[in-house]
Amino acid sequence: MNENIRLLEQNLNNFGSFIHRQEGKRDQLVELKQTYENELTIIIEDLDLLEQVMILFQKTSEYARNQAKYQIENLVTKCLQYIFETNIEFKIEIEELRNKASAEFYVINDTPDFFLKTKPEQSRGGGIVDIVSLALRISFMQTHKPAIEGPLILDEPAKHVSEDYIYNVGDFLRQSSEMFNRQIIMVTHNSHLASLSENTHRVELSGTSSVVRPAKNL
Repeated sequence: MNENIRLLEQNLNNFGSFIHRQEGKRDQLVELKQTYENELTIIIEDLDLLEQVMILFQKTSEYARNQAKYQIENLVTKCLQYIFETNIEFKIEIEELRNKASAEFYVINDTPDFFLKTKPEQSRGGGIVDIVSLALRISFMQTHKPAIEGPLILDEPAKHVSEDYIYNVGDFLRQSSEMFNRQIIMVTHNSHLASLSENTHRVELSGTSSVVRPAKNL
């Protein structure tokens, strides 16, 4: 009987020691679990912050893009309307293709009689393309960040624009130069555009050489 009691007490002691060890392991696991949960909370917070930053960047980028789009549309539209004396409008349509922005340019004629939306190269021969190209150059230089310094250099601007509108082109160039305080250097065969310059030079072919002379009267 005594031997059985002793064995029972020993087993109880062993079992108590086992429970104590398991409780120690449990406490360690609980503490480790809490550590991991705290780290997970921090990671989740960091991920949420990163997502918010990405959304901010996307919205900021979209806002800046829309602002630039509006400024360019507005300037080109005013240029077209001033030169051709119509309600023609310039529009830019932007879409995302494989995470890259793609832009298409259009000119719109909206009158009570008809609505016509075409690409610049399909409108009025080359005259619309010339003016859109001219206005885009000016708008890009004025809206670019950082600012682009230096003169605006043009090679045969408005060469496809008819004589009916070439005087408007000249006025637009003169006003643009004054408004933006930017020198314009231009190569042209058009005598009216050349006559608007403060300094004009004529390039003539002499034999196989080009001779440049100041031109006082064109």
